[in-house]
Amino acid sequence: MTPRRCILAVLAAVCILLLLCSHAAPVSPTGTQLLLCQSQERCGDQFYDPRQDCCYDDAVVPLGRTRKCGNCTFRVCFEQCCPWLVNRPQESFVVKVKGQNCYSAVSSDDRVCGRSKPGGTL
Repeated sequence: MTPRRCILAVLAAVCILLLLCSHAAPVSPTGTQLLLCQSQERCGDQFYDPRQDCCYDDAVVPLGRTRKCGNCTFRVCFEQCCPWLVNRPQESFVVKVKGQNCYSAVSSDDRVCGRSKPGGTL
C-alpha cells in the first residue's frame, strides 16, 4: 500500500469514528443498552456514568456521597482523608484533594481535622 493510500485509509477510519461518536441523533437503540461511545467507567465488575457516580472502595457511589474524617466531613469522589502524623494529637487528620500525596506538606487547600470524640467513627 502506498503512503498516500495509507493516509486516506486512516482519514476514512477517523471520519467513521467521529460519525459514530458524534452527539447527533443516536444511530443505535437507546434505553438500557450500552452505547458504543457513551462515557462509562468500571468499578470492580460494575459500569457507571462518571457524570453521576464515582468508584470508592470498589463500590459505585453518588458524586455527593460524604464520609467522616475525624471531626470533618469529606466528599469521597473529590477528596481523601489522610492521617496527619505530627506532634499535635488533637489534629490527627487532613482532608486533601483526591490524587494529592497524603504525606505532602499541608497546603491552603487542605483541611486539618481533629480526632473524633471517643466512640465516634473515622
